[in-house]
Amino acid sequence: MSYKSIKDWPEEERPRERLLSTGASNMSSAQLLAIILRTGGGGKSAIDLAMEMIDSFKSMKNMESASIKELASFKGVGNAKAAQIKAAFELGRRLFMERDVKGPVFSSSRDVYSYYYPRVRDLKKEVLFCAMLDAKNRIFRDCRISEGTLTNSLIHPREAFKNAIKESAASVIFIHNHPSGDPAPSREDIAITERLVQTGEIVGIKVLDHVIIGDSRHTSLMDDGYIKRIQNAK
Repeated sequence: MSYKSIKDWPEEERPRERLLSTGASNMSSAQLLAIILRTGGGGKSAIDLAMEMIDSFKSMKNMESASIKELASFKGVGNAKAAQIKAAFELGRRLFMERDVKGPVFSSSRDVYSYYYPRVRDLKKEVLFCAMLDAKNRIFRDCRISEGTLTNSLIHPREAFKNAIKESAASVIFIHNHPSGDPAPSREDIAITERLVQTGEIVGIKVLDHVIIGDSRHTSLMDDGYIKRIQNAK
């Protein structure tokens, strides 16, 4: 059977033309991916290549978590197309995470977990965030403090509170992930929390919690009493 380019297909069956006429929501994942790929390779059309990739990864989540090298290993993809795929997934992630400018009110550690879990669930490294809250415990901004295994030498209090001071935050909550899936705090996590709580007292910005997110579960150092013990030890 001779290879037939998408350009030779009837116009109404071509992925890009179909999106323009029927909308993206009426298209399959393979058709959408084919639009990103634009061209195929190895005697396959873009739609064939898209179907091959989806079949290989078994799910879109697995494809999202794949490295550039893994994506580029398919004949006809390469680094440029792999980068386009990663960019598309990141845009989707950011759209999902986009919130109202004022953000939600954090009334419990569960609220914090629900807000941040989609953002950190697939990260391969530990990342520490600082959520800045107003007087009503509503998040109005956050920032990434560090990336990599958390240690006291890595987390400098000045950097941790720099943006919170600049933005006049009433309080902060620190959040980080455990890629292992187990959210139990390590000794280093507890030591870092103690240092951050003490720094918050000095600069006048209260640390409400330090939430550690694992695989579909979390640990709150406030709920578990660690932060209260630090505050009472003054």
